[in-house]
Amino acid sequence: MASLSIDVAEIIERQKAGAGQYTVVLLCALLMFLDGFDTQAISYIVPALSKQWHLPREILGSIFSAALVGLMVGYLAVAPLSARFGHKRMMMTSTVLFAVFTMLTVFATNVTELIGLRFMTGIGLGAAAPSAVALTCEFAPKRLRSTFVLLVYCGFSLGFVVAGLAAGVLMPAHGWKSLMLVGAAAPLALVAPLAWWLPESLAFLQRRPDGAARMRAVLVRLFPRVAIAPGSTFRLEDESEQRASVMTLVRGRTAAGTVLLWIVFFLNLAEFYFMQSWLPTMLTGLQYAPSTVVWVTALPTIAGVLSAVPLGLAMDRIGPYATLTTLYVVGAVFLWLVAGAFSGNVAWLMVTVFCAGFCISGGQKSVIALAAVYYPQRLRSTGVGWALGIGRLGGIAGPLVAGMLYTARWTPAEIFSFTAWPVLAAGCGVFAMGRVYGSRARTAERGAAH
Repeated sequence: MASLSIDVAEIIERQKAGAGQYTVVLLCALLMFLDGFDTQAISYIVPALSKQWHLPREILGSIFSAALVGLMVGYLAVAPLSARFGHKRMMMTSTVLFAVFTMLTVFATNVTELIGLRFMTGIGLGAAAPSAVALTCEFAPKRLRSTFVLLVYCGFSLGFVVAGLAAGVLMPAHGWKSLMLVGAAAPLALVAPLAWWLPESLAFLQRRPDGAARMRAVLVRLFPRVAIAPGSTFRLEDESEQRASVMTLVRGRTAAGTVLLWIVFFLNLAEFYFMQSWLPTMLTGLQYAPSTVVWVTALPTIAGVLSAVPLGLAMDRIGPYATLTTLYVVGAVFLWLVAGAFSGNVAWLMVTVFCAGFCISGGQKSVIALAAVYYPQRLRSTGVGWALGIGRLGGIAGPLVAGMLYTARWTPAEIFSFTAWPVLAAGCGVFAMGRVYGSRARTAERGAAH
């Protein structure tokens, strides 16, 4: 008797999102939470190390940059290996990697060792995110895909916030090493839940000798209400295509969209890290109270966390291109308003910074969701990884450009007025993508309906 061929996409689209899918979202969000915690923790540790080790100011930038360079290596070189080894394996391996090197940081005795360990930690951190996003998308129905990705990446922002809170509690009592120990122990504790409850990528399982049986086991666990007969075969989207390569991103149908995505990622992360890096210095220079500096600096990240659900729902229901274009235009307006708010009262400054952060930090998560929606399954991990890697260059360039302007005696108001233009340019890039690829997607959906 011929085996039954089952369309996996049809199962995912027709079923209500269940506990199995929400477990995938939760585990991926927890991994991103630890990713964000470790990324931000070093910002609180370096000042303490600087005093303890009597470090000159010029070396501090190298310590911060080490993990950023490692992140780029993880995004660009390691993340694409998930096509060969599977997203679940990549997530578990990267989690162990950044946990171990975070633990070894506790035993660093000089700057050279610290920079090397932060570089290796960054590779692990960078390899985790694209696989988490890709695996979330693989088991998410299209109507919820953007929402799920934003929820997962919301974990990253929460990690930023909790790192600050943990630093305030742990470091005064137990020193900087205590924060590193927490940052190492937590991901090691997450490895067992990942191994037990996280399903492996169906696209990866399909290439295994016993792939059909293993795919059936995953689908039965995630969708217990669906009857799947033993011996069934399974069809996945884009299964006839060749395995992803980096060059595939910049040729054919995805080429123009890839370039536009890279530009948007670059500009968005440049703005985000500019705000996170320079707001404390600018506010301190303007003689704001230390408590005000802390709260205003935290507002963009808090706004980014609160943006996840409304932006995800808007992207799923209204469309990703229209939502992001509007978000960036509004963000440019609020950055311009922040410039004027420096000379106003504190309440208005906090409102404008919060709204700008909602658009910039929320845009950072939303453009990752856009990349996950834009690329087909075979390109998703590679596409998201390279977009994040290119964006990381913006994360390095944004604070540097702002520092050059600050050194050239530009006022904070002038700098924020200037930074409204790159956000507007990012909105134009998303709008251009929507004009080309949004219409193609609608045409494809109408064709599928008929």
